Amino acid sequence: MSQAPSLTVRLALLFAAVSTTVLLTLGTVIGYLVEEHFEMLDMVELSGKLTLIEHVLARSGVVARSDELARQLNEALVGHHGLSVAVYAGQGQVLYASADADFPPRILHDNPGGLLARPMHPVVWENQGRTFRSIAASMPATAEIPAHSVALALDMAHHQEFMSAFRRMLWAALALGIVLSSLLGWLAARRGLAPVRAMAGIARSISAERLDARLPLQSVPVEVQELASSFNAMLARLEESFKRLSEFSSDIAHELRTPVSNLMTQTQVAVSKARSADEYREILYSNLEEYDRLARMIADMLLLAKTDNPLLTLRRDPIDLAAEIDPLLDFYQALADEQGVHVARGGDGRIVGDASMIRRALSNLLSNAIRHTPRGGSVSIGVDSGSGRCRIRVENTGDTIPAEHLPRLFDRFYRVDPARSRGSDGAGLGLAIVKAIVEAHAGHIEVSSTGGVTAFVMSMPVAAEHAAA
Repeated sequence: MSQAPSLTVRLALLFAAVSTTVLLTLGTVIGYLVEEHFEMLDMVELSGKLTLIEHVLARSGVVARSDELARQLNEALVGHHGLSVAVYAGQGQVLYASADADFPPRILHDNPGGLLARPMHPVVWENQGRTFRSIAASMPATAEIPAHSVALALDMAHHQEFMSAFRRMLWAALALGIVLSSLLGWLAARRGLAPVRAMAGIARSISAERLDARLPLQSVPVEVQELASSFNAMLARLEESFKRLSEFSSDIAHELRTPVSNLMTQTQVAVSKARSADEYREILYSNLEEYDRLARMIADMLLLAKTDNPLLTLRRDPIDLAAEIDPLLDFYQALADEQGVHVARGGDGRIVGDASMIRRALSNLLSNAIRHTPRGGSVSIGVDSGSGRCRIRVENTGDTIPAEHLPRLFDRFYRVDPARSRGSDGAGLGLAIVKAIVEAHAGHIEVSSTGGVTAFVMSMPVAAEHAAA
């Protein structure tokens, strides 16, 4: 498979094609204008000579005496080299002809294709290897002279020599201009694409150990700044994602190590000596709790993996949020009473989605809020609908979460406590699951914490019939 030409080569070829077209067009126009200029000069000279001849004929008064006419015309035209002149009577009789006045028949006869039928119109013709530009005019009879015709021709040899040399120089200059413009176009394209090559160099140098490389925007042309900015943003996202992936690997290892270590320790203790059936049963119950915890963690991770890929299949049923929240509040009431936390609900709304998934998201938020609310605090859950969106707000009183932790609360296994306190049975996946469920329902979730109140707000599309109402 042949490799496509580089962008530098393409731009250089395009620049060469454009410059070639422009230069060739310019050369053609210049050549045409020079030709027109010489024709104009010839016409001015021929017209002047025709006026001079008419003046001589009018002054002589008698054109029948050809010898006298020849003398006067020779005197008038002395020094005009390369000029051929012929004077004809009305019947075509030659009254005067210079030495090289060998005009072709189409100029000498009055016919539709001849010059006499088109006065002052130049005609180019050749004779014995020489090229002439000619004009002719028919003069009507006057009181002084009878009707006659005059034909004049100029030898174009000097003009042709000049034009031949001029064309050679012109096309040589154009060829040199094309080569230089192509070379300069290649250099300009290569220099202009230097930032792109720098980006490619940075991309080649990126590895797991070097994700902090960035392209300096100050040295990048305006046309490439958007690309460079997007490239830097991509690197920033990659660095952040890789950092989170590394932390996730460390966190999952930490979370799995504790239950596995507990299982190994309890098993080693159990087999260290013979024990009664009740003791073995107690050890098995303890192991069962650890297995249950591992199973829930694995199930949560599988759920998150499905939402990432997206493989999660959701039902699309109308959901009455009040009917889903009230049973959850009843379920968590015992935990709230035990911790001395007041729980309340307000508002109503309907959405479309998977009821079990929505119930799980609400359960995670409620349990999280109750666990982090100090004794005497309160947890409230409010629902309101408007502008086609249904907003579910779960807030609790307690310690204010520092602002730098808020963007990462939905990361897997992330805990605000750097010591990874295990004050609860949670594995740090609850809020990540909430976010995955909300986004799977075409919604979004955000968190705020200020003045001792932390609030999670879920926003999802309302059900069609509820929006119409």
